[in-house]
Formats: sequence, C-alpha cells, structure tokens
Amino acid sequence: MRAIDTGDTAWMLVSTALVLLMTIPGLALFYAGMVRRKNVLSTLAQSFGICCIASIVWMVLGYSLAFSTGNAWIGDFSRFFLKGIADHFQKGSDGAFTLGAGSSTPTAMTIPESVYLMYQMTFAIITPALITGAFAERIKFSALCLFTILWSLLVYAPVAHWVWSPLGWVAGLGAVDFAGGTVVHINSGVAGLVCAIMLGRRRGLGREDMSPHNLAYAIIGASLLWVGWFGFNAGSAVGANGRAGMAMLTTQVAAAGGGVSWMLVEWWRAGKPTALGIVSGAVAGLVAVTPAAGFVLPGGALLIGLIAGTVCFVSVTILKNRLGYDDSLDAFGVHGMGGIVGALLTGVLAYGPLSATADNPVGVVGSLAQLGHQAVAVGVTIVWSVIVTALIVKILDVTIGMRVNDEDELEGLDMTQHGERLN
Repeated sequence: MRAIDTGDTAWMLVSTALVLLMTIPGLALFYAGMVRRKNVLSTLAQSFGICCIASIVWMVLGYSLAFSTGNAWIGDFSRFFLKGIADHFQKGSDGAFTLGAGSSTPTAMTIPESVYLMYQMTFAIITPALITGAFAERIKFSALCLFTILWSLLVYAPVAHWVWSPLGWVAGLGAVDFAGGTVVHINSGVAGLVCAIMLGRRRGLGREDMSPHNLAYAIIGASLLWVGWFGFNAGSAVGANGRAGMAMLTTQVAAAGGGVSWMLVEWWRAGKPTALGIVSGAVAGLVAVTPAAGFVLPGGALLIGLIAGTVCFVSVTILKNRLGYDDSLDAFGVHGMGGIVGALLTGVLAYGPLSATADNPVGVVGSLAQLGHQAVAVGVTIVWSVIVTALIVKILDVTIGMRVNDEDELEGLDMTQHGERLN
C-alpha cells in the first residue's frame, strides 16, 4: 500500500469540485437557456434532482458495481453502502487504497478511497444529466427519477466497470478512455437518442416557435462547463503530475478548435456565426478530447477539436433534420457524435510516452490495431446503451408513462410538474 500524497489529494479534491460544477450549475444553465420560458425551471430541476438521486445511487450500490473487484463484466456487492470505507481510519493507517486489490491487475493509488469514489460520483451524476437534453420539454419528472436510478445501475455502472476497472474486459482488450468518451459521452448521447425516438417529437415542432428563452444562460452554462472540464480531464490523471498538465493543455486547445471549426462552417453555410453555435462547437471539442486528453499531444488535440466541431455541426443541423428525430438540445448530436469522433481518433493520434509505465514502457501508441480496439469499445458501448436504455424506457412507459400529456406539455413543465413559473 502506498502512502497518501497530499499534493495529489489536493488536486483531486479540486477536480471533484470542478466536475460537480459541470452539472450544477453548468449543465443546468446550459440546457435551461435553450428551452422555452415555460420549461426553464423544470430543466434546472432535472439537473439538480439527478445530482441528488445519482449521488445516493452511487453511494448505495453504483460504486460497488463499477469499481469493486467482481469479474470482467461487473463488480460485486462488497462495497454495498460503502462498506469498509472507514477501515483505514480504524486501523490508524495513512495508506492510500488500491483499486482492484486482490486481483491480477491492481492499481495502486496515492489518494484516499473517499476522494476517488467522490470524484467518480461526479461522473455518475453528469452522465444521466446529459441525457435530459434529448427529451427536454416533454418528460414526467417522476419518470425521470426512476429512469435515473435504473439507467445508472444497469447502463452506466457496467460500462464504467468494463472500461475503467483494472479487471474490465474492455480495458483488458487494450481500448483506452482517459476521461469518459465511451463511459460518459457515447453512453449518454446514444441513450438520449433512444429516448428521443421512443418518446416522440415535441408537440408543435416545426410549426411553433421553439427558440431558446435565454441564450445568456446557455453561454454562462457552457462557460462553466469549459472551466469544469479541466477537473474532468486533467483530474483523470488521478494526481498532480505532468500528465495532468498535458491533459489540461489538450483540453483547452481542443475546445478552442471545436469552437472555431463550428463557427467557420456555420459562417460559411448560414452567412453568420451564432453565439449558440460557437459555444456548441467548444463543447463538441471538449467532448471529443475527453477520451484522448491524457494520450495525445496539443497538435493532435487541435485536430480532434477541428474535426469534432464540423462533425457535430453536420449532425445537429443536417443529420437530425433528415432523419426526423427530436433530440431537443442535441445530446446525441454533440455528446454522442463527439464522443465517437474522440474515441476513434485516440486510436490514431495517441503518443506513447504520455501513458508509458514501468509495466508498459511503450505506452498507448496510435496504430491500426489501437484504432480497432477503440472501435470495439465504441461499438459495444453503443449496443449496450441502445438495448438496455430501450428496455428501461419501455418498462417505465408501460407502467407509469414517460411522457406528459398534450395539455401539460402545452402549459409547460414548470407549472404541471413543479407548480412554479418564472415571473
């Protein structure tokens, strides 16, 4: 057991707060600024409610399923209700914990387990919150609460275990995901697309004005997301070290590349660069660099951002309209597509020395073989998310109903779901 490093611990405490900032208030404001006035409070409440629910789910069972030893497919119940979290206090030890202790591939940490599980909790919070952008303005709050519980345990936790647990079968395959391209973004984006299709389009889409109520909220939210993303990506180095510094740099460069790319394409195609387009492009760049942040150099990060901004623009403005699905706030168009771009390009652009260790002195190097590993990780994440999300939506729709009725949707979810409105 290694001793706790105070510098690593301090950075991870800061990173945890930054990632939580991404959901509340970052994502909450970003999404609330893009809906109509009658749904602003309900959209804010969805992010805040998910923050509360997902935290408890993670404490009770989610962390155990994702990060206890278990097997290659899922963890076990050994950390149910965080059993054993205080053992090192009782023993008077200052030792850090080992992820996957007792397995053939343990990972020694330099931070307390409480900090690690809290950091991972913030990821478990934002992932289901991202999905709400796909079905904004038309879901029952009661259904959302149950969906969050089931999806967190049946979709998020298994994928997190596959990819990030030392025993996970995707990790064993050789696929890499530094901070959540598959686990967070592809997973939530694809789930959002499934929900959007199964719930159907918003009432009046294409006939009524559905322009954003307050783009200032959206820009402030996107700005908070950008800042919080440094905890998301640089924090995934799990220490205050050179790799964290490189991940922070690549995050900034990719975000800038995504914003410029979307801006230029929109400027060329529509004649004007919109404020919402610029911030959406920056978010696309942030999404795409997430799986790559600790594996690529700044030049590779810029390329990832430029490609992601263009791909996500096409997905949001062309693909969605041609296929006819109503991904209200483009959860799939930005997070799903951006995550796919980033995960695949990681296999092309990875620079070995960044991830080299004593056990693997070469590190992860971009190659055709690595691209193949990345493609498998993308594919299995999509398939699992589609199948299990569809089952959850179908069960909830048959039992309690997922979507509000036409009258409630017309009046707005602020009043019908929460009995409140903006004055």
